[in-house]
Amino acid sequence: MPAFKRHKTGYPGVTYIEATGLKGKKVERVYYIRYRRNGVLIEEKVGRQSQGVMTDAKASQIRADRIRGIEKSNKEKRHEILLAKEEEKGRWTVSKLWEEYEKQKEDTKSFKIDKNWFENYLEEPFGDKEPQNIIQLDVDRQRIKLQKTLSPQSVKHILALLRRLVNFGVQKQLCNDLTFKIQLPEVHNNKTEDLTPEQLNNLLQAINNSQDHVAANMMRIALYTGMRRGEMFKLKWDDIDFHKGFISLRDPKGKEPQKIPLNDSAKSVFESIPKHKSGFVFTMNNGKPFTTDLRRRLNRIRDAAKIPKDFRALHGLRHVYASMLASSGQVDMYTLQKLLTHKSPLMTQRYAHLRDETLKNASALAGKIIEEAAKNGQNKIKTA
Repeated sequence: MPAFKRHKTGYPGVTYIEATGLKGKKVERVYYIRYRRNGVLIEEKVGRQSQGVMTDAKASQIRADRIRGIEKSNKEKRHEILLAKEEEKGRWTVSKLWEEYEKQKEDTKSFKIDKNWFENYLEEPFGDKEPQNIIQLDVDRQRIKLQKTLSPQSVKHILALLRRLVNFGVQKQLCNDLTFKIQLPEVHNNKTEDLTPEQLNNLLQAINNSQDHVAANMMRIALYTGMRRGEMFKLKWDDIDFHKGFISLRDPKGKEPQKIPLNDSAKSVFESIPKHKSGFVFTMNNGKPFTTDLRRRLNRIRDAAKIPKDFRALHGLRHVYASMLASSGQVDMYTLQKLLTHKSPLMTQRYAHLRDETLKNASALAGKIIEEAAKNGQNKIKTA
């Protein structure tokens, strides 16, 4: 390949060649400079005519700056970039910690939620920072920003994920810890939805009147078994043991395999549902499993019963199921925990007050019966 002819300019040490422009455009000048630094002759390309509006005078100014050491040579710039890349390899930023953290986690529903939290709310403000360089003000600003659009529970989950990532890095000896403790917001979010006897009767009537048999049957099963929405979406006919009377739950929330009893009411509902080749119990009209949420269809039944809008059609019925059992006085908290497949008994304690109230009422009733008997016999019970 023949060498390009060097053309002199009116400035010492500045030359140019004529070459085809970028993207095949017309011929343009490509500038070079020659100078000595510490006795060493250096020749470098400084740019094209079309890049940064390079001119004879500008090339000469760059040459003068490099002679005086004001501007680094191309070789020095390349060396700095290389050093920066090497330094970056050894920096355990929050984004790099996430990549390592991700490799060691299973692709579960909870991890997918964490990934969404990280990519949408942590990567941009903290991704390029090493934990020891994050300050309290950084976290406080992000907390305030999140609180404008997210629920307190979501904000807590996001900040807890940041703390968990840093702890992971520290435990693996990849990075230094934060210089402060991340304070998680307090959340009082133990919402327990319930229905009055009248509301429950109206809802049952709306369920029975509904032409949407899939949504209606899902609501019946939620009420009869306390199953979660996700567990119903994944439910297959093979999971239902009609003979032994148990339902196996696929990928339950607590991760461990779980079974719940199949009562007669739920059994009747399942027996009324036509089976499809897909093997799933609850399917779309074409027999395939659901790929979209049923919320709108479920809410139509809820609204027909004139139930408040904040009542969640499936999860709310799970609460109703638990509340009815707790308030019956016939089910202890341990049994209720197992029926709800709660991993921790603390999660079941939200229903304890209902059982306590039933016991109090029973105790008060006993007192009234005794007092009534004493009154009829003209012998009142004396108090000590």
